[in-house]
Amino acid sequence: MPRHKYFPTVGGLPPQSQLLSGRAVFRDTHAVIPKGVLSYITASRLPHWNQTLAWVLARPLSGFAETFSQYLMEVQPGGGSDTPEPEASAEGVLFLMEGELDLTIEGKKHRIVPGGYVFLPPGCSWALRVHGQVPARFHWIRKRYEAAEGIDLPEVIVSNDNDVEPEVMPDTDGKWSTTRFVHWSDMRHDMHVTIVNMEPGAVIPFLETHVMEHGLYVLEGKGVYRLNDEWVEVEAGDFMWLRAFCPQGCYASGPATFRYLLYKDMNRHPQLSLGSGL
Repeated sequence: MPRHKYFPTVGGLPPQSQLLSGRAVFRDTHAVIPKGVLSYITASRLPHWNQTLAWVLARPLSGFAETFSQYLMEVQPGGGSDTPEPEASAEGVLFLMEGELDLTIEGKKHRIVPGGYVFLPPGCSWALRVHGQVPARFHWIRKRYEAAEGIDLPEVIVSNDNDVEPEVMPDTDGKWSTTRFVHWSDMRHDMHVTIVNMEPGAVIPFLETHVMEHGLYVLEGKGVYRLNDEWVEVEAGDFMWLRAFCPQGCYASGPATFRYLLYKDMNRHPQLSLGSGL
């Protein structure tokens, strides 16, 4: 039986009586997109995807995300795509929260159930259909792959959150752990998508300040995040974007485990722009 449940719900408009004030934040260093923003009127539709809505949570944009895009996908029964990825250089990760998928990768069929993690290397052929009578809701994270000389392309990975034992972070008494689908030393990968697990009261005890850009979607529980110079409270269904070098720390504030899906770019040299004097 699955150990975890995820918050995938999106929906219609709030009542006309609701106040406009909310938790949405957009800064130069970070953004918070709360679950209440994910109304059907803010959804997008994508070419060659049938019976599908997509909420674009992050995209390359001046003053916003630089390395990745992230969609929250909702596909109705019978829907999907035979040509989902328009860019041959893009790698991707799918993470399924609700429903079931029939996923065909390079001619091989896979049944994906909640908690399913799939890594799709650049240039691979894949197609997706919803299995059964329940809509499927999943994340699709895309990044332009950065090849490194002498290093092979990564391979397809099909895994599940419920089958991977989390790695406990040092000096945390088991209260903070990370579910990794790719080993951190595998230099074929220029991005990682992991799940961070924090037991009630656990903390990230310092303001991390680093080159990796982040996308975070809260899967379970709630927490309080310090982003640059402000505190924000987040809960299951919320999304955060953190710019490279944005100071960040958090603690799990609720009665249950605080878990979030985490994107970061890694394992590559920063690309340099040559000035006229070089």
